[in-house]
Amino acid sequence: MLIIVRGAGDLATGVIYRLYKSGFKMLVLEVENPSAIRRTVSFCECIYTDEQVVENVRAKKVETLEEIERCWVDGDIPIVVDPIGKWIEKLKPEVVIDSIIAKKNLGTNRKMAPLTVGLGPGFTAGKDVDAVIETMRGHNLGRVLYRGSAQENTGVPGEIGGVTTDRVIYAPCSGTFKGLKEIGDIVKKGEELGSIGKEPVFATIDGLLRGIIRDEYKVQKGLKIADIDPRLNQHNNCFTISDKARALGGAVLEAILYEIVRKGEKDGFKYFRENF
Repeated sequence: MLIIVRGAGDLATGVIYRLYKSGFKMLVLEVENPSAIRRTVSFCECIYTDEQVVENVRAKKVETLEEIERCWVDGDIPIVVDPIGKWIEKLKPEVVIDSIIAKKNLGTNRKMAPLTVGLGPGFTAGKDVDAVIETMRGHNLGRVLYRGSAQENTGVPGEIGGVTTDRVIYAPCSGTFKGLKEIGDIVKKGEELGSIGKEPVFATIDGLLRGIIRDEYKVQKGLKIADIDPRLNQHNNCFTISDKARALGGAVLEAILYEIVRKGEKDGFKYFRENF
């Protein structure tokens, strides 16, 4: 059984990690220049560094089928640059998961695999994909939907330590970002985190720098480029998968296992034994 996951940012990494730990064989598809800011916990960083380890699980950038298969043998997660999904057509997986979190559908459809799952807004269960995962923080986070869509994007970041909008920093202009701080640094409100061209970027609150865009990344005005956690005693959180990402991973696992049992008709465990 092969699962192809589209996207490998920090939330997608929670999904990939959960499925990896559950024993599934995966291939991950990414864009050429990922823009994750929680880079220490995003498998997509391997697009730049060739390898990325998150909580003792390693992902590797690959290009060929031979390299993909070598990763499977070695227990690594293969990631290829493939924004349009050509590897889906080549390998014909049993499951396709869209975890790009683009707030819109970038091309995933139900014809791609027997089971398709979309995370967040932009998908309609039963139309675009078979199941939709709610990504909005709150009572319904991680709920698997088989009808309808996830909540629309509010544009307001989830609350952390009593802070919402002020904890996230967006690019004030377009240009090349040059960073002065590292993930895990303690910063003060008004302190310079870096610059875009000649335009400085300042911390909006006191706290831990939980995420920041890669140095030399060419940003567009309005792109999310940094995230500050006001809880100074949560340093380890900068380097571990978040509660939200883990919840989404559990929801995707639920959707996959539900489909396995459903297809097994009266004896889902028999189906499971025969196919794994």
